[in-house]
Amino acid sequence: MDTNVFTHLNVGFTPTPLDRKTPVPSDILIAQDAELKPISLVADELGLLPDEYESYGQYIAKVSPVVLKRLKDVPDGKYIDVTAITPTPLGEGKTTTTVGLSQALGAHLGKRVITAIRQPSQGPTFGIKGGAAGGGYSQVIPMENFNLHLTGDIHAITAANNLIAAAIETRMFHEPIRAMNGSSNTFALRMKTVTANSASVCWDGSATWGLTRPTPTS
Repeated sequence: MDTNVFTHLNVGFTPTPLDRKTPVPSDILIAQDAELKPISLVADELGLLPDEYESYGQYIAKVSPVVLKRLKDVPDGKYIDVTAITPTPLGEGKTTTTVGLSQALGAHLGKRVITAIRQPSQGPTFGIKGGAAGGGYSQVIPMENFNLHLTGDIHAITAANNLIAAAIETRMFHEPIRAMNGSSNTFALRMKTVTANSASVCWDGSATWGLTRPTPTS
């Protein structure tokens, strides 16, 4: 495609032309065939300084909050919220609409625009949708990284939630047992004081678990 189609723009960045095909390929084929702009170039076009963002590979980066202090005297831009309710199994296309709107504002109307969206959870990624990065020629790329990993933050949140759930579940399981008969001297705790007569110590708390000590036959 002719790369001069955007020469009328004067916004400090160069949009990447779309190589549209007929019939329209699948989302994954479009994403894998797309020309990716290095994130360092994107940051430079946005006016970010090298110490104001942290790269995660060649095409992904995390912007530092310190940039807000440097730009605190710059007038705020306009904010457009795209949302919906009562979702269908495949969604209503909020992300596709958001990305398409950004493409229209930036590449065709010459506005300086940044798209801010959430990273997909594992629900839509591993569910019927297979991802939540938009679709067609209005999607976030690299699509696989965006859906599954990005900077790793979503994995950290998942691990933290799983740890909290495991801790709560463990306490809910053990606390009623410790409260039996008004005593916390349970089988599990007495295991810590096992001595030479460990067998006797273990069986001392067996009643808590509904066990009876067997009588040796030999």
